[in-house]
Amino acid sequence: MSQDTPSSRLSRRSFLWTAAAGVGMAGLHLAAGAQNPEIAGFEKTDATVQEGAVWTPRSDRKIRMGIAGYGVCKFGAAFYLQDHPNVEVVAVSDLMPDRCAALAEVCRCPKTYPSLEELIKDNTIEAVFIATDAPSHAWHCIQALRHGKHVACAVPAVFGSLEEADQLLEAVKESGLTYMMFETSAYHNEAYAMRELYKAGMLGTLVYAEGEYFHYMDVPIDSFRGWRVGLPPQWYPTHSNAYYTCITGGSFTEVSCMGIPGQIAEFLPKNNRYQNPFATEIALFRTSEGGMARMAVSWDTPGHQGEMGRVRGTKGSMTGMTYQGIADIAGINLNKPPLPPTVEAGGHGGSHGYLGDEFVNAILENRKPLVDIITALNTTVSGVVAHQSALKNGELMKIPQYSL
Repeated sequence: MSQDTPSSRLSRRSFLWTAAAGVGMAGLHLAAGAQNPEIAGFEKTDATVQEGAVWTPRSDRKIRMGIAGYGVCKFGAAFYLQDHPNVEVVAVSDLMPDRCAALAEVCRCPKTYPSLEELIKDNTIEAVFIATDAPSHAWHCIQALRHGKHVACAVPAVFGSLEEADQLLEAVKESGLTYMMFETSAYHNEAYAMRELYKAGMLGTLVYAEGEYFHYMDVPIDSFRGWRVGLPPQWYPTHSNAYYTCITGGSFTEVSCMGIPGQIAEFLPKNNRYQNPFATEIALFRTSEGGMARMAVSWDTPGHQGEMGRVRGTKGSMTGMTYQGIADIAGINLNKPPLPPTVEAGGHGGSHGYLGDEFVNAILENRKPLVDIITALNTTVSGVVAHQSALKNGELMKIPQYSL
């Protein structure tokens, strides 16, 4: 989406975009029409659904929704909002006319706008889903909130900036509206089960958690203005960090992170706009419970790909769907509730439909969504500080804490 930000915001992001010219923009983009590699984690997985349960609507109201963004991941339509019985998609937008038309078709929506900035001026729209480029997420969400819209956004909440985190939090507070980050790991089958056990006290205090996001990018994924090329791994930390923050609702308080130089040309500092030397970053966090978490993000290691995690607590541990511990978990349903019949569980481990449904229900019920602004920032900003630590050879650094 377009970047008509006020002059006060033309600092870090403008520098990043401008700096790209210094290394040659041609080196930062895939050739037009190049074949994108399969994107790790996008596979559809059957959801673990509660046996015999029947979906029951919370309301017969339809939320009038706008959707912005239909890029390489086609995320604008990936979360089945257009198929939800409590949603009417009334407008869509993308900067590229062909993509905008394609999004309109799949959402069965005749009204289009050439940009998010134009879409959010439509006073008939109550809520927006923002699936634009990651560097624009925070500012686009801020604009939408200021125009009176509930907001859901693809990950990450902010892009390498602590300042953006403060601005986004302030916008949510001032608006009083619903904000949700669509973190896919939060609704993986095993993550849902871990969260239910944790809430029931069956894991106890988490002593240790692990999360991993392994995504081999020997051929970079094309993206708007090439933002993915040379991306610092811990600037995209949510798929791994969610295996603590979206299980417990807690945060990370400090971090020591080590980075490993990349083997791929794009991860030489001279070849990317971020001057980033690392393709793998492994962070060791202290958690708000006093425990520890190891969270790994890697772009250039072949082998098993995707998002995964494990937890170990004072009463029990869980890897995959296997629980081992001293607590009796009989009577605790570890399977997810059913979705509306028209909504699929979808990609990223059967999480997409659940994220869309959670956003819709949070608005209908006037409640906090699972991945609200605080959890979104706790999941994202910790990675921003982790990358700073990696650049300082693992220096232990404090992480900002957020509250409403």
